Amino acid sequence: MDRMQPGNAKRDPLPRSRQLRLDLLHTFEAAARHLSFTRAGEELALSQSAVSRQVQQLEDSVGAALFERGHRALALTEAGRILQRAVEDSLERLRDAAARVRSTAGRQQLTVTCTPGFASFWLIPRLARFTAAHRDVDVRISATLELVDLERGNVDVAVRFVPGAQGRGPLLFEEEVQPMCAPGLLRDPGRPLKAPADLEQHTLLTVEMHDAPLTAEWEPWLELMGLSAVHMAHTLRFTRYGEAVAAAVAGQGVVIGRLPLLADLVREKKLVAPFRSPAASRRAYFVTLAPHAAQHPSAQAFAEWLVREAREAGVAPPSAAPRPAPRPAPRPAAR
Repeated sequence: MDRMQPGNAKRDPLPRSRQLRLDLLHTFEAAARHLSFTRAGEELALSQSAVSRQVQQLEDSVGAALFERGHRALALTEAGRILQRAVEDSLERLRDAAARVRSTAGRQQLTVTCTPGFASFWLIPRLARFTAAHRDVDVRISATLELVDLERGNVDVAVRFVPGAQGRGPLLFEEEVQPMCAPGLLRDPGRPLKAPADLEQHTLLTVEMHDAPLTAEWEPWLELMGLSAVHMAHTLRFTRYGEAVAAAVAGQGVVIGRLPLLADLVREKKLVAPFRSPAASRRAYFVTLAPHAAQHPSAQAFAEWLVREAREAGVAPPSAAPRPAPRPAPRPAAR
């Protein structure tokens, strides 16, 4: 006795004669819509007999009659109505897919990598100006602290945040740092913020970095102020710079403000710098094109747009000349 095959057993493929051909389905759809082999043939540039033969081939494939053939009229059988609904739905899906492909066929894809802080505070607020001027370019922002390998990664443009001596490509701007807080924090009579030493009475907002001191991002400014040994009353630690800035805006403490990234928040009076004493962080932002994108017009246009935006914002140097290839860079600061 033959054993019954499990319900999920792999079925043998249908012989070619039983497989559904797209051209036959297309002919059937026209005949079912017109209920006329003649009118279907006129639409498809086929003879009436050719349409009839193709419908007969399809009926042989499915093993059922699809039309009731009268003397002067056609009518769909129940099997024909079932197949018509399925074919119409499938062809509509194919037409939609083809339309989407045609609409994006001429578009260019551009992937940009940068730090989360640069993306949130500087790039994204300005990005609409680039996309409005380059409607055929789809931009993808990859905000990460990792230094993406431009030789191997699927990235076209990188905005690198590195020590100034190690930058490569056009210089966007150098960075300055100074403490910042919400305006309301300055109005606390019990804890004044009139001199740098007053920071000892406030909560320090910090960003955790792997294998780095807790106050690593504060060190350039603390050293300039001669406060390397200052002891804060409290600390709040975050994994991203954006989170620390949000806490500062909410009045939860003092953050090391990075300029020009936070210039908009200062202009909107959401953050203030109580001491007006900026210090150079010795780091800067550089624009680098991936080797494969060096000749791509969209990548070049984006790099040029970044430099132009920095210049118009008044933060770029007069001449953003390319820098030589860098030595291996240390791990970037958390942004």
